[in-house]
Amino acid sequence: MIGMQYMIRLPGDYDMDIIRKRVMENGSKTDGFPGLKYKCYLICEKGIGGFEQLYAPLYLWDQEEGMNHFLFGGYYDQIIKSFGWQQVNIGIPLFADFNNEFLSSRYVMETTGSISPELSLSKIPENIRLMAEAKKGITGQVCIYNPDKWRYSLFSFMKECPQRAEDCRIYEILHISEGEPMAVCPC
Repeated sequence: MIGMQYMIRLPGDYDMDIIRKRVMENGSKTDGFPGLKYKCYLICEKGIGGFEQLYAPLYLWDQEEGMNHFLFGGYYDQIIKSFGWQQVNIGIPLFADFNNEFLSSRYVMETTGSISPELSLSKIPENIRLMAEAKKGITGQVCIYNPDKWRYSLFSFMKECPQRAEDCRIYEILHISEGEPMAVCPC
């Protein structure tokens, strides 16, 4: 599995209903997308979930073929045309757990952190998982790390809007697309 997210930073006075309308009209286009596990259409509003206006879709890909098809097959072109060239952040899921209420999630709390230099990394997954288990009302969680930067993001999905902590960002989920497995080559 591969995690992917781009963050489109919008002006502080940007009307987020424009993004809501865009997702309402187009969000279902990624329902059933080959190779996609989930795409979560996320927004963060200044003062509610953080300090800036963001449109920040989060993708979980079952295989790189689906991600490559999305990026280079013309689908990502709509983002470029609407918002310009974006940095696409890629990471590896350390763990991903979703319960049967995940698709009805309405909010995501993102907690980020650094993975400090250690002589052994064996305790890192356990420590992050313990932090994740401490949260209440969770419908799903995924921790995505990037060994190039030694950073991680823990995404905790919920039905109710959580209290924002100082080290977190709260996103509203506008839509969750569930993809389809890629066709297997009979080679």
